[in-house]
Amino acid sequence: MSSQWTCTPRVFPTGFKLLDQSIKLEEETLPNYQPKKYYPVNQGEIFNDRYQTLAKIGYGVTSTVWLAKDLKYHETSASTYVVLKVYVNQNRDEQELHIYKHMNLVETKHPGRHFIRKLLDHFYIQGPHGRHICLVHEPLGMSADALLKMSPGHVMTLDDMKPGIRQLLVALDFLHSECHIIHTDLQLKNLLLPGPETSYLSRFEEAEVTDPSPRKMLKDRTIYKTLGFLPRGGLPILTDFGEARLGDEEHDDDIMPNVYRAPEVILRSNWSYKVDIWNVAMVAWDIVSSRTLVNGKNQNGIFDDRVHMAELVAVLGPPPPEFREQRHLSSVFWDELGNWKEVVPIPDITLENLAEKVEGEDK
Repeated sequence: MSSQWTCTPRVFPTGFKLLDQSIKLEEETLPNYQPKKYYPVNQGEIFNDRYQTLAKIGYGVTSTVWLAKDLKYHETSASTYVVLKVYVNQNRDEQELHIYKHMNLVETKHPGRHFIRKLLDHFYIQGPHGRHICLVHEPLGMSADALLKMSPGHVMTLDDMKPGIRQLLVALDFLHSECHIIHTDLQLKNLLLPGPETSYLSRFEEAEVTDPSPRKMLKDRTIYKTLGFLPRGGLPILTDFGEARLGDEEHDDDIMPNVYRAPEVILRSNWSYKVDIWNVAMVAWDIVSSRTLVNGKNQNGIFDDRVHMAELVAVLGPPPPEFREQRHLSSVFWDELGNWKEVVPIPDITLENLAEKVEGEDK
């Protein structure tokens, strides 16, 4: 018992449901999964002499995410419960911390700051295969992506979509105009609903102590099954700054999930804050439509820039001359007069027929 702890660490029972070792689980199912990159977190483990892990609540290519209890909690703390984002031991792991530090230096009363996930603390963990950075966040709820999957037809109405998009634009205005940060990775899974009440998390903790999460035990690590929180009302908070960039620098690298990529990114040319605005439109579309605006796959089912660009021309028309002139790869797709070079056929689609779930004037 550390002298600074204000509560006693929990003891978890040794009986729990064991899952079949031969079936891939959670992060193991991700492409290019390498177990040595991940820190092998265990339930009940205490990090930084302060945070005790209670349950795994998320995973991805860059990290696993855990609900934890702050053993040094006192009235000035943000919450008894925190979320630990334990990064893999390589892959731009300092980028998100760098962006948060930059953001925290900005003194402003801009309302958008309240719509961005807070960083409460950070520390390093020495694992069996290298060092891992761990970010400490406030607990938030399920993703907008998960919420949509629970909605009828996996869509929402325009009226339900607008408040969330309005809040996202306020958050972006704070990032762009006050912090000079470009997010570059706006998507439904990076928009999280407000976190559960402390009383709910307390019941969640008790349930884990009584009946711990199912898991798969291997000789060098344990893979836990992710648990989720029940949804509660509220507008989504913007999270995940692992791919964010500072806007005052020149950028031309490849960013954004494939189907969301802005035209200047597809054309491998300079991009700036506007890529986030393009992304907002793609997110808004995904909320009201059961399919992404862009499919982008060729006949072999492989994502293809030519198909992507042809679809954008079909729904938006050809780009203006000044846009083409600024992008050196434009000559691959258009001739000097702006005619499409038929690198692939332009599909017979329109915004109207793609927006099949939107009715009346809203279409």
